[in-house]
Amino acid sequence: MDEMDSKLVKALQRDGRASVSELSADLGVTRATVKARMDRLRDSGEIAGFTVVTRSDVAAHAVRGLMMLGIEGRGTEKVMRTLTGMVEVQAVHSTNGTWDLIVEIGTETLDALDEVLFRIRRLDGVTRSETSLLLSTRRAGR
Repeated sequence: MDEMDSKLVKALQRDGRASVSELSADLGVTRATVKARMDRLRDSGEIAGFTVVTRSDVAAHAVRGLMMLGIEGRGTEKVMRTLTGMVEVQAVHSTNGTWDLIVEIGTETLDALDEVLFRIRRLDGVTRSETSLLLSTRRAGR
């Protein structure tokens, strides 16, 4: 990807419904250039797809946190399945280093967060945890 491809991808991340005409005007290139680059980026797999972001996707929970988990033995897959079934869990990331998993959690109150943390700590295979509250979030390139 060159600089123009990067600008095109960022423009599409901001507004995936932007027309080829709008993109060409924003980027200062012809419609044919935008179309050819979009086709190439899709064909190469650089652009894997387009998605819709709903109001609930951007409506932040009142209380958000990241919980790092240490998992005993080979229980990671089972713990991940359990976590992804919990409504308060927004995402589960496997990682390397000190922690085995990082869990994104969103609740409406601190009491609700405390209850979720307690449930997660009691899961078979979870040996240790550390939780950080998210105070603010800034999205890159948007």
